[in-house]
Amino acid sequence: MSTKKEVRILLVGDSGVGKTSLILALVSEEFPEEVPAKAEEITIPADVTPERVPTHIVDFSYQEQDQEALTDEVKKASVVCIVYAVDDEDSIEKITSNWLPFLRETLGEEHRVPVILVGNKTDLLDFSTMETMMPIMNDFAEVETCVECSAKTLKNISELFYYAQKAVLHPTAPVYNAEEKELTPQCARALQRIFKICDSDNDQILNDDEVYLFQRKCFNAPLHTQALEDVKSIVRKHITDGVIDRGHYNGLSLKGFLFLHTLFIQRGRHETTWTVLRKFGYDDNVQLKREILAPKIQVGPGCTTELTQEGIQFLTMLFHKYDEDSDGCLSPTELQNLFSTCPMMPWGPDVNNTVMTNYNGWITLQGYLAQWTLTTLLDVPRTLEQLAYVGYHYHYDSQQTAIQVTRDKKIDLEKRQTARNVFRCHVLGPKSAGKTSFLQGLLGRNLKYLATLSKEQLSSFTINTVQVYGQEKYLMLHEVDVAVADMLSPTETNCDVACLLYDVRNPRSFEFCARMYMKHFIESRIPTLIVATKVEHPEVHQDYELTPAQFCVKYKLPPPQRFTCIDKVNKDVYVKLATMAAYPNLKRLVHMLLVHQHPLWLQEQLRHLKDVALRDSKKGLTIGIAVISLAGIAYLMYRHFRSER
Repeated sequence: MSTKKEVRILLVGDSGVGKTSLILALVSEEFPEEVPAKAEEITIPADVTPERVPTHIVDFSYQEQDQEALTDEVKKASVVCIVYAVDDEDSIEKITSNWLPFLRETLGEEHRVPVILVGNKTDLLDFSTMETMMPIMNDFAEVETCVECSAKTLKNISELFYYAQKAVLHPTAPVYNAEEKELTPQCARALQRIFKICDSDNDQILNDDEVYLFQRKCFNAPLHTQALEDVKSIVRKHITDGVIDRGHYNGLSLKGFLFLHTLFIQRGRHETTWTVLRKFGYDDNVQLKREILAPKIQVGPGCTTELTQEGIQFLTMLFHKYDEDSDGCLSPTELQNLFSTCPMMPWGPDVNNTVMTNYNGWITLQGYLAQWTLTTLLDVPRTLEQLAYVGYHYHYDSQQTAIQVTRDKKIDLEKRQTARNVFRCHVLGPKSAGKTSFLQGLLGRNLKYLATLSKEQLSSFTINTVQVYGQEKYLMLHEVDVAVADMLSPTETNCDVACLLYDVRNPRSFEFCARMYMKHFIESRIPTLIVATKVEHPEVHQDYELTPAQFCVKYKLPPPQRFTCIDKVNKDVYVKLATMAAYPNLKRLVHMLLVHQHPLWLQEQLRHLKDVALRDSKKGLTIGIAVISLAGIAYLMYRHFRSER
């Protein structure tokens, strides 16, 4: 379907060439005996046109209109038909001396409004003027074609207006260079991208199954086996390596695919190529349409964005398509190939230290999905744009089906449950507190690994999956660079859980954590965890009025967690952070459950929670989600503790 909402055909030319007669002959299907100075504007409804687009036919007459009116009509026109009389040499000469220069003067030298040359009154000559028109068509790229017709005998009248409409809806200039007899660079790039998207097994050919799917998606019609074999025969006949034979099957190469579209256009079947381009979201200038790259999605305050199962399924399929050696990782070359349908590589070199990789630094499937999850959380328009480029809409209706918007966090707190799968943790700490090590620890990397990295290779984000009571959640860590005067912006405090780090070797380190908590988090509902880093070293006394442990008791925070990554990374702290983010409304009891880990205490808590649930049920009350959740957590932790004993 064309992006045009309507087609406006303007007929111009010298007086007496038959412009008005052509319009009246089209409408009445007979030659008019009496011809007015100017025909009224004719509108052909959308439901009687092949492209379902309303078409307006406009006459121009110097007898009733002036130059200013002509200029206005030219600017409104979708296509201009310059009518000449085949038996009038002056009207032919005026095409290049007057009309074409006037159009360029009015619309600009590089204008894209197509022009049709219309030779009327062929009934008066027994020879064609097409040979005379060919040099004009070669010199003026805006001229789409030339049609000879006769208003008197009705010869080619309907064809004239069909070609005029076609010049608007399926223009030649954006897709084909007539002088060079080849596809334009932008058309060739678009078709190359389409070929890669349709090559589902990434073997650089379109096999029969892939062609059948392509035909059904683009033209909503089946392609018969014999028709496909005939197409292959034509390609084999005209171009080397256009069809590749591999074993028991063969398929179209990119070279053959591009040749076919060149052939379609050269034979006047522009609509075939344009149907393909528009199916893949291209506009009349062979650029991806804005609504394809940026579909609208509403994300309310307090809501976040995550990938749906459809999105994860598509991205997983894309990963396996380009993982050519099936080693479960994307090498740099494979990653470049995956994003080869994008105008540029969307992931920078820091991605290798944002997500999981193998020992070569190649992104694993886990890391690949995590990076998409991170982008979706932080910049969902970018995810939608990247999904468009890699061809999501070839398999699904819209990229919007790949995104789910979570409900407002306030509702989660009121309902005492969350369906979110991605949690944002902001990490704050004074200089040299070990923030970088803490972030990389989420990826299982220790100090030995960090020693091999330069600052340019590091990222202020890391993301990985964490098990929260049997459920896999994403935990994203973001190192927040605290500005002057300990001030944080609303964005920097907008998180699901906060982590405050202090260095056990530095006596002034904990003071920073205390200040940040009192200034930004004490009044918020954001769960906060204090973490002591570098605990492999002897701990010094902190120069603060309260010890870290006393501070946590006073403000009902979990006790400081101990973290080291000198050799093996202590991963328990990440589980605690994800759990706190998942259960923010239950933070005090959950934190106690996380911290105590004593079987008798857990038994006592579990017995108490069951008693509460039983009492409420006897009263006919609905058992609260909070009670059920806490009972389950307590029971799981009790079993975990006993098993480890």
